[in-house]
Amino acid sequence: MFGYRSNVPKVSLTTDRLTVRLACERDAYRLADYYTENREFLKPWEPVRDQSYCYPSGWQVRLNLINELHKQGNAYYFLLLDPDEKEVRGVANFSNVIRGDFHACILGYSLGQKWEGQGLMYEALQPALRYMLNQQRMHRIMANYMPHNQRSGNLLLRLGFEREGYAKQYLRIDGNWQDHVMMALTNPNWKPAI
Repeated sequence: MFGYRSNVPKVSLTTDRLTVRLACERDAYRLADYYTENREFLKPWEPVRDQSYCYPSGWQVRLNLINELHKQGNAYYFLLLDPDEKEVRGVANFSNVIRGDFHACILGYSLGQKWEGQGLMYEALQPALRYMLNQQRMHRIMANYMPHNQRSGNLLLRLGFEREGYAKQYLRIDGNWQDHVMMALTNPNWKPAI
């Protein structure tokens, strides 16, 4: 008999308070709940989201695409879950993965309102960044934040990111073009694959 075998990397990282793992098809309801519960809270910090972000059916379509990106090594979408994996507390996405002579990606993240201010994003991003630098062999991880989002800026500094610049009208957030501070974390020990 032929067996089905997935090419999707099985990545699950454990911290003191979280399970940090790649999103998969079975997460549609959890993600719909997360975005429904935090819709107004996340609105000032994210691009305009359509209603499908609040429905499992919308997430099922999105997760099929995410699964393909995982298989191709073009993106890594992590969920920050409670240890029993019942609730999404936040997300951390490494997108636009480029290899070749660049070996870089862009980090984006959000945390649910009730989990804010507890150090969970810092706790989750430490192993996720190690995974991207060591297993996925990224040389550069870029992250950007709006200047008035000092909490995000402080998080990136604490994680070792350095300021590299300032981009005017960089990204449409909540329907308006917003300036962003450009940050990056580089791997000084990067070596090509053998």
